[in-house]
Amino acid sequence: MKFPGKRKNKHYFPVTEKGRESADPHYVQDEPFYLVGIDQLLVDIECGVEPEFLERHGLKKGESRILPDEAAERIYGELKAAGRVRGEFAGGSVGNTLHNYSILSDERSVALGAIKRNIELGDYAFKYIRNTSSKVDLAWLQPSDNPMGRAMCFVTPDGERTFGISKGCMNDFRPDSVPAEVVEKASALLISAYLLREESDPIFAATIRACEIALKARVPVVMTLGTSSLIASKRDFFRDFISRHVAVIAMNDQEALALTGEKDPLLAADKALELADLVLLTVGEHGLYLAGWVDEDFARQTTYELHSKSIAEYNKFEFSRPMRRSDCASPVRIYTHINPFMGGPGLIRNTNGAGDGALAALLHDMGARKYHRTKVPNSPKNLENSLTYSSLSQIAKYANRVSYEVLAQNSPRLTRGLPEREASLEEAYWDA
Repeated sequence: MKFPGKRKNKHYFPVTEKGRESADPHYVQDEPFYLVGIDQLLVDIECGVEPEFLERHGLKKGESRILPDEAAERIYGELKAAGRVRGEFAGGSVGNTLHNYSILSDERSVALGAIKRNIELGDYAFKYIRNTSSKVDLAWLQPSDNPMGRAMCFVTPDGERTFGISKGCMNDFRPDSVPAEVVEKASALLISAYLLREESDPIFAATIRACEIALKARVPVVMTLGTSSLIASKRDFFRDFISRHVAVIAMNDQEALALTGEKDPLLAADKALELADLVLLTVGEHGLYLAGWVDEDFARQTTYELHSKSIAEYNKFEFSRPMRRSDCASPVRIYTHINPFMGGPGLIRNTNGAGDGALAALLHDMGARKYHRTKVPNSPKNLENSLTYSSLSQIAKYANRVSYEVLAQNSPRLTRGLPEREASLEEAYWDA
């Protein structure tokens, strides 16, 4: 029996038919095509403010600061009374990326973190769940007696974003709440630098444990750097942590400067390869860079025009699929750069989530590698030990297009996938 009406997915009886999903909320499919992410669960509160507002409340423009819960409530009340609150949405860098990954791939992702134990209609926790894709599995969240965390995003007239964070329960996630069997089967483990801000917080130890589980199972750890001031304040710690645990890092130019000391984005990406295997670096109106490693035997030369900047002919091998440096007998550095899709949207109210969107595209491609190796095991595209399914060049095109969509819709979370003619990734992005 088929359900009536036009539906994207087909559902049949009897219930014993193969292909149906289990009703068990802790069910994870045997085929490892899902993404796992640890996050400080937050509700984003977007507000329009003037620069003097930031100065009055001791907020540094473009940076992120932890606010006491009382101060956050006072600022929120002031903005609400002035009609400055533009919207309240599910947030968090990792949460945004998990949501966008599931929208793009139509596959499950798993969120790990702490959430308010008693959720009421209309409260912040309710808003988080309401605005998160149903494909994001929340079954492993740890309940907490503390309130939901909040991230106030103050947008000045020039579009710059400044954050004030009210912690709530966002750091309550404990090491014993990390489900090892879920992490071990994932296509990647996604974390952020924010999780490692305070070593005394439970979520710090939980993140370390999850990374150790992922490393043992050869699951790539992907880390987004969050904010330049945090990286600068603990630069040596993060450099050591990345070199020990992280395969892929995602950052913007300011975070790259704090991590590597290089202002030039291409040189910063190059230096970051001393710490990680694959680097995604977004540079706002100047597009994005990708840098990685490939074994000399698998290096593929581009058919596009060669470009030289701070590195001569840097895109020579951009048609290569990146690998872990440790898996390369003769490692070669590879790079690519792409300018914003169609020059970027005509109107950008703020840049919130553009980098998360680009990272979601990269993670989708990493998941596609596992999917393709399982479904088509004899395909010539199944390079041994490659990190991604596509070439560096094609990933850049895909990430760039998703960033454009995030900016155009003025929301860090995609409300839809790419247009149908572009969503056929096998044709549009994965042929190179």
